[in-house]
Amino acid sequence: MDPLLSSLRVSSSGLEVQSQRLKVVSENIANSNSTASVPDEDPFRRKTVSFESTLDKATGAVSVNVSEIGRDNSEFPLEFDPGNPAADENGFVRLPNVNVLIEMADMREANQSYEANLQVMRQVRELVSLTIDMMNAR
Repeated sequence: MDPLLSSLRVSSSGLEVQSQRLKVVSENIANSNSTASVPDEDPFRRKTVSFESTLDKATGAVSVNVSEIGRDNSEFPLEFDPGNPAADENGFVRLPNVNVLIEMADMREANQSYEANLQVMRQVRELVSLTIDMMNAR
């Protein structure tokens, strides 16, 4: 049963990181139109998620973890809006460096990865149940 438990641990780590990734993506989307309240402040800066793998030497299984939640240092897009309180002396407002299309693609990928890990857990549960049923049938 150890390989089955190892499979559960690996897929559980996958669920956890994809859940964190979905949280970051949703925060990015929620703040995609947030500007600063004054000209000298930066608007919301897009967050990024980095993963790392960890080898369990006892089982040989490789789990995944979030290694860092970072910041995207790309330039802020500018929009001409002289009436905005965050506009500079030329009337330009710095907008968040969030591209909603990229965030939606990341969300879809994270969702599919989450579902795949969930399916692994369902399969392991079914195998454990079948094994228990076979042991009880003796």
